[in-house]
Amino acid sequence: MTKEALIAIVGPTAVGKTDLSIKLAQQLNGEIISGDSMQVYKTMDIGTAKATEEEQAAIPHHLIDILDPEEPWTVAAFQERALAAIQDIRARGKLPIVVGGTGLYIQSITHELSFADAKSDPAYREQLEAFLEAHGIRALHQQLEEQDPKAAETIHPNNSRRVIRALEVIHTTGVRFSEQENQLGAARFNTALIGLTMDRQKLYERINVRVDLMMKQGLLEEVKRLYDAGVHSQAIQAIGYKELYAYFNGDVALAEAVDLLKKNSRHYAKRQLTWFRNRSAAEWFNVGAETPSEIFTKIVDYSCRKIEK
Repeated sequence: MTKEALIAIVGPTAVGKTDLSIKLAQQLNGEIISGDSMQVYKTMDIGTAKATEEEQAAIPHHLIDILDPEEPWTVAAFQERALAAIQDIRARGKLPIVVGGTGLYIQSITHELSFADAKSDPAYREQLEAFLEAHGIRALHQQLEEQDPKAAETIHPNNSRRVIRALEVIHTTGVRFSEQENQLGAARFNTALIGLTMDRQKLYERINVRVDLMMKQGLLEEVKRLYDAGVHSQAIQAIGYKELYAYFNGDVALAEAVDLLKKNSRHYAKRQLTWFRNRSAAEWFNVGAETPSEIFTKIVDYSCRKIEK
């Protein structure tokens, strides 16, 4: 039986995924599901680069602004909510389009990945959490580097929840976390997986410009409201928030915090590209190689050919 159609758009931050998703949705009668791990949080708008109110009014978006910043959000929770959104979109005769730069989130939708069966060890988890509290995330991430270098490369040092989970899985199974993640199940959908890329230097310049624009749009004020409200959850470890928290804590000057934000964003983009190139079967499109209209035509042609098979 032919699998149901799905479009997924992946690639590094600032490459143009949001713009493309909206154009594709307009062209192909689609609705958009955010596959970003931070856009679920209310009030965290500028730093997570959410689609604007106008864009969301033009095309329905799902899994945006559904949680308060203090609430936890996991890939398993995303998988459940995203699959439900896909069925809801399809029931209304629309094409679901998942877009985001969080690799495992996208993969949890495109393929059969089970998180319910993953083993856990509450006592060991408590031990790791105590170590984190005593020694900090850098020391905890160092443990992961020693036990599973590949997993350490793909899990950001500030994502303490994910670091702890990786170490817990290694502890309970005796198998490296990266090796278990690589064992993909069957494809859920007939997916047109679109990867966006561009010249590395141009991408880095776009990231720098984007950060400057975010600051002009009020990112500092957005983060200050969270800081003043006493929000210190995992969500604040996102790039764009933790750097400015350091400024409000008095650890760095504002200019230094902004420079660090740009640097961390560039490093994140590099990790995203590495992850998707090594661990996905995306069809890659260099958005700087041709005119926007030429690239868009090629993407539409590829998407239609792929999902109609």
